[in-house]
Amino acid sequence: MGLLDWIILGSTLLFIVGFGVWKTRGSKNVDDYVRSGNDAKWWTIGLSVMATQASAITFLSTPGQAFHDGMGFVQFYFGLPLAMIVICMVFIPIYKKLNVFTAYEMLEDRFDLKTRSLTAILFLVQRGLAAGITIFAPSIILSAVLGWDLRTLNIIIGILVIIYTVSGGTKAVSVTQKQQMFIIMTGMFFAFFFILGSLPTGVSFGEALKIAGANNKLQILDFTLDTDNRYTFWSGITGGFFLALAYFGTDQSQVQRYLSGKSVRESQLGLIFNGILKIPMQFFILLVGAMVFVFYQYNASPLNFNPAATQAVMESEYVEDYKALEKDHMELEMKKKIAQNAFSAALKLKEYNAIEQAKQDIIKINQRESASREAARELIAKADTVVETNDKDYVFIHFILNNLPVGLIGLLLAVILSAAMSSTASELNALGTITALDLYKRNNKKDNDDKHYLLAAKGFTLLWGVIAIIIACVANLFDNLIQLVNIIGSIFYGNVLGIFLLAFFFKFVRGNAVFVSAIVTQIIVIIGWYLDWMSYLWLNAFGCVLVILLAIITQMFDNFLGNSHPEIES
Repeated sequence: MGLLDWIILGSTLLFIVGFGVWKTRGSKNVDDYVRSGNDAKWWTIGLSVMATQASAITFLSTPGQAFHDGMGFVQFYFGLPLAMIVICMVFIPIYKKLNVFTAYEMLEDRFDLKTRSLTAILFLVQRGLAAGITIFAPSIILSAVLGWDLRTLNIIIGILVIIYTVSGGTKAVSVTQKQQMFIIMTGMFFAFFFILGSLPTGVSFGEALKIAGANNKLQILDFTLDTDNRYTFWSGITGGFFLALAYFGTDQSQVQRYLSGKSVRESQLGLIFNGILKIPMQFFILLVGAMVFVFYQYNASPLNFNPAATQAVMESEYVEDYKALEKDHMELEMKKKIAQNAFSAALKLKEYNAIEQAKQDIIKINQRESASREAARELIAKADTVVETNDKDYVFIHFILNNLPVGLIGLLLAVILSAAMSSTASELNALGTITALDLYKRNNKKDNDDKHYLLAAKGFTLLWGVIAIIIACVANLFDNLIQLVNIIGSIFYGNVLGIFLLAFFFKFVRGNAVFVSAIVTQIIVIIGWYLDWMSYLWLNAFGCVLVILLAIITQMFDNFLGNSHPEIES
């Protein structure tokens, strides 16, 4: 990194923090702090919703996902537009009508306090874990860049977010996220066009797409019915739908974004804006990853993109075996470049037999390369049981650091850190709000004034910021960071969504039945995830359906026994 990179990176982060504190200084009451005074416009809501979901993990892991496995991951988002429609038609009007501060406030009106508290606690557990991961992800990047200690970086990033989130609450989160989304998309577009400009002379964008397609990186749709397959059209349209419905409809980090809307219409337009743009945005980020793959068809790439993993095996007894794999990898890269040039020449001449032959050669070479990379991961695992062998999260940052010009490196690092800060800020804002209002205020028997609860919301936001930093300091990579966040969500979201659907559509079901069913469902879903009964995306639908069925059966059984007594107050 050059001086210009440091200037761009540092000034961007300081601007975001300073702007957030300055723009939202002096929140006078809980309504200002939690719902931003209900004055947000639809474009602010839409950008804030997108920025909340698009964490650093999105821009760190997604290109690596496309590099290794292709663009099929975009199917994960296919259920999102449908979820936006349902939320706009059902959730938003109810929330606005009840004038709630949190999503879970409604559950007490419909059921009882213990159901509200249980659902709030489920949210705190999963979102608290996710907040730590969204801090941890960019720390990996900067530790690779600067060689700094991971824990030190976790603390620095966490403190930057805490400063403006505690100071300004929801409004600070929303106003900074507009600037962050501009920085994010500007940086990604620059990176995309730089990649295209770095390809060999004569390799156009169209030809780059054909090269990516020849290596199965552009295979987007998978209509197979295999529930073990993580990303298919059906898992996206069903499991992805339930996950998006739960996330945007019941997760306070998102609900708080559109509760700040000036009206029902402004909130609805904000979510429709997100529903329209989210899939194209994810498609573009995956396409960047596919183009990084094409770039490395013509340029040298490491056997493993994680520098810590390479260092670990190089300092072990397996160093000679690893060097042999590296030598084979270099030979394969030379053959691959020759095969790619033959493919490009055949395309220009439209010699279809030659095209097919070159394509088959490329596929065979890349299959050998994949096998070589897997062998390298096995050696790394033997050399060090702690270091992360899966290098998907390191692909894009390796490209940034080793190939982008001075200035653009700083911009791309600012992109990833801006995304981390925006997502983490929303999470801390929601965690503090839920703890202050759903747990502390509701269970506090003292008659305190509004200023007391404003200070409580700020205090709990600070506390959750500290907890998130602690979680980040003890976190380990898990296959792929973007998958880890979605796995954590899928374990809890289906159950929470089922509770809300029971509240909306099953009026005869009462609080005791829902409370018991929710606890049983959560235990079963955790067991199912641990025993790998199904792909994690299906856990959303499974948990949602299970809690609804159990609650209905429990209520019917209760009615059959003649237990018509009032709900037990908690």
